[in-house]
Amino acid sequence: MMRQAKRCVSAGWIVLSAICWVSLAEGGIPLPVRASDSLTRQVNPFIGTGGIPWASGFLFPGATTPWGMVRLSPDTARRGVSISSMHTSGYYYGDNEILGFSHTRLSGTGATEGGLFLVVPTLGPVSPRTRFLRKRARFSHGGEVAEPGYYAVFLPEEGILAELTATPHVGVHRYTFPAGREAHLLLRVTNALGDGHCEGGWARLLPQRNEIEGSARLFGTFSGRYGGLTAYFVARLDTPWSQAGVWHDRTFEAGESEVTGDDIGVDLAFERRSAARAVQLTVGLSYVSVANARANLDAEVPAQTRFDEVREGARERWERALASIVIEGGRKADRTIFYTALYHAMIMPTRFQDVTGDYLGFDQRVHRAEGFQYYTDISLWDTYRTLHPLYILIAPDVQRDIVVSMIEMARQGGWFPRWPSGAGYTNAMLSTPADIMISESYLKGIRDFDAEAAYAFMRRTADAPTPEGAAFSGREGWADCLEAHYCPADRMEEAVSRTLEFAHADDAISRFAEALGKPDDAARFRERSRWYRNVWNPETRYFQPRNADGTFATPFFPRLLTYLDPQGKYTNDYVEGSALQWRWSAQFDLEGMIGLYPSAEVFVAELEAFFANANPRRGAPYPGPYYWHGNQPDIHAAYLFNAAGRPDLTQKWVHWIMENKYGTGPDGLDGNDDGGTLSAWYVLSALGFYPIVGSDRYEIGTPRFPYARVNLGNGVFLEIVAENLTPENFRVARVTLNGVPLERRSFTHDEIAGGGLLYFEMAPGDTLLSEPPSRQTPAGLSNR
Repeated sequence: MMRQAKRCVSAGWIVLSAICWVSLAEGGIPLPVRASDSLTRQVNPFIGTGGIPWASGFLFPGATTPWGMVRLSPDTARRGVSISSMHTSGYYYGDNEILGFSHTRLSGTGATEGGLFLVVPTLGPVSPRTRFLRKRARFSHGGEVAEPGYYAVFLPEEGILAELTATPHVGVHRYTFPAGREAHLLLRVTNALGDGHCEGGWARLLPQRNEIEGSARLFGTFSGRYGGLTAYFVARLDTPWSQAGVWHDRTFEAGESEVTGDDIGVDLAFERRSAARAVQLTVGLSYVSVANARANLDAEVPAQTRFDEVREGARERWERALASIVIEGGRKADRTIFYTALYHAMIMPTRFQDVTGDYLGFDQRVHRAEGFQYYTDISLWDTYRTLHPLYILIAPDVQRDIVVSMIEMARQGGWFPRWPSGAGYTNAMLSTPADIMISESYLKGIRDFDAEAAYAFMRRTADAPTPEGAAFSGREGWADCLEAHYCPADRMEEAVSRTLEFAHADDAISRFAEALGKPDDAARFRERSRWYRNVWNPETRYFQPRNADGTFATPFFPRLLTYLDPQGKYTNDYVEGSALQWRWSAQFDLEGMIGLYPSAEVFVAELEAFFANANPRRGAPYPGPYYWHGNQPDIHAAYLFNAAGRPDLTQKWVHWIMENKYGTGPDGLDGNDDGGTLSAWYVLSALGFYPIVGSDRYEIGTPRFPYARVNLGNGVFLEIVAENLTPENFRVARVTLNGVPLERRSFTHDEIAGGGLLYFEMAPGDTLLSEPPSRQTPAGLSNR
């Protein structure tokens, strides 16, 4: 009979220890023991898995490794419904049904991409409905456990315990079935998340090897844009099946060993046992071939490798990754938020190559990565703002490989992508953020890549419109923008956002050109980067849509959010935000942006009102037109006070964001994490500084912990000490770097590249420690 589950609660979620276990079914199936105290123990993978669509983190709790190809996690529903907009990662915390466990997905994005090779554990006899339609297994969050590299859930209606772990290319399942029942595993080969679908599925049973091999071509939100992405698998069992069959469409064929079609699957049955039994399934993936999928499987999970060995290996991988930053002190909830954010910041991009080095390139041909790891699934329009600056600090080898991967994509496809996913251009979002990310990497000392090739690809997009029919859409409307020196609103959508983003990219190219010894190019792109001022209306004090004849477009509603204007009648000049939220988007030219206002005092007053009127609720149904931490265009805004001589206000509002816009529950993020963007914001800000994106500089904020040690690589460490820090003492009274006072409230990457000590002396939050407002900004961020 079922017995009452005992639970240990830590940080708001279930933690099972050696003496806290649950007897879940007749025969007593124990849930597994969590690892001993460690950095992984401070991670809560359920953070950001709930919330309404535009305020959800879109994260998943399943098993993966740092930047792994495999992201093995449950796909969920409620009453059989799995709406794409709430299940972009397959999992939604508000659900109570599990559809199965699939191996691929993105992390934190609004794109539904993945869901390949869904495994469904069930009990026999299996009805045709179970095979052909989605089987739904009820579950509760009290029966779930998640930690980095491991996930478990109990399915009470059938008494099945599902456990998942992973290596970079292999998903490992362990299903414990109750005694006396016929166990089944259904493998839905052509499964896809949300509105996606698969074509050309194929599977073959190899009973003499206890294996299944096959493939399917996925058409998801992104892969569908470039003609689909074929994935291959080899699945290996530790237990022979007793009976098997295949299905295609609504036809089941018992005893058949091969099947093809657009809707196919495999049904494996296992003999009844008098005691509870566990079946282990290991699934190797590849985007190159079945042979490579088998090579990945053999290399990472050789035959006879047990589930718990793989689980421990995944935990160790995460321990090493999380140890890039060691923090001490602070509140327990803040430590959970910090290490969960660091964890989420290392899930994407995806290492796309096999153990052989082979990967599918942007020309749809197989290439071999030599001297680097090939990455894709880069949410670049989002991640250039926070994630890549974080990698430059704590994972420069990863960041270097990402830059090299982008160059290879351009060589194969012709242009830098702005949101590469899988093996193709998605053309999601706008502008050319690769220019900013690569330039910043170079300026901060990552130079082991073909910089001249990178610069040539930047110029290819920046100096001329992308040809019609090209795989990459480039700078949309660029011919009109070049002619007018801004993007005319009567000739294109997103005109203001494009003007600002193109200017930021040109500024980054200018800095890159200067570093490469190309002064003429540097001057030309620097001048072009100031074109953003041409859409500034001094009467309204906004970046406002401007027509080709020079007139500002009317009517103009700066506080109207795009989400309240679904037809884009009044807001289609701005991407994912209001004019008010895009008002602060020239951070690459701080002095110039502040100079657009009548005085620095006016700039400060307007920026202060922008925060004071912000919706204080995390994950609000209506975020409002003011500061919105859940989206990208304004997430740097709190750091702008520094340049106007009010670092106290930067500290005030950065502290407010960390207090109000991050939490330890499923609604712990204010919006989509977008490949780690919001998570990286927290990690950087908690250290006490933030990048001026596209440059080599950081702005001082307010640290979250009394002590942090950042591993910069090659045995170099930056220590951060915050003396007298408490939740109330968030004001920075004094800051020094290696003993030298930082009066300018900023520093360059070179100043910390050799390690050292960043020291903060903290004071109560109501202490006013500001300088007089001024237009003086850090050198190199004015009109160079």
